[in-house]
Amino acid sequence: QVQLVESGGDSVQAGGSLRLSCAVSGYRYSNRCMGWFRQAPGKEREGVAVISTGGGSTYFADSVKGRFTISQDNAKNTLYLQMNSLKPEDTAMYYCAAWGEYGRIWYGGCRFDYWGQGTQVTVSS
Repeated sequence: QVQLVESGGDSVQAGGSLRLSCAVSGYRYSNRCMGWFRQAPGKEREGVAVISTGGGSTYFADSVKGRFTISQDNAKNTLYLQMNSLKPEDTAMYYCAAWGEYGRIWYGGCRFDYWGQGTQVTVSS
């Protein structure tokens, strides 16, 4: 059973930083892709960042380019999202996601089928 568990969400002031973590277990695929999505109240879920778990190539939404980085620690089976220079518009529930062959959500060249429960990020001005 695949489990993705996010952590690291918090309330911060604009300009601050946070690092989100996603602990992955039961995931049997290698050399695929993983990513982060977010959803603000009243808005649709949007892709934030994607990483190729084999080659390490990355893809970012225009709104976060230059401020967010995505990385992985294969030894710890953990995905990270480093968020710097946070803005109030970054406020959202952030979700970790992983590739799956039956995934219906496509973003950044990856199809996503496995999802975490989310971690809340709130940025105040």
